[in-house]
Amino acid sequence: MSGIQVPIPPEYAWLIPIVVPFIIGLLVGAIIKKVIKLALAVMALIIVLVATGSMTVTFEDLWGKAMEFLPKLYESGEGYLDVLPYTSATFLIGLALALWKA
Repeated sequence: MSGIQVPIPPEYAWLIPIVVPFIIGLLVGAIIKKVIKLALAVMALIIVLVATGSMTVTFEDLWGKAMEFLPKLYESGEGYLDVLPYTSATFLIGLALALWKA
């Protein structure tokens, strides 16, 4: 499958390695912020359910579920870490901006 390649003028080509990691940082930061908000809302819901007696949770239950899911979560996320340009300053700036403002 061949596509049409549009040449990038040399006077704009230097922007690509700066802008692309910045945009990726913005997107990753926005996703992380949304995930944190969702996790906090779920934890608040669980706390309310436990406080009202609608749900019972023991430390052993939490520990067992954590030991079941955390290794799987770590293994699935490990491959994505190599894809992100986390050593790029523009990525880190975009990530920080998205976490702060988004």
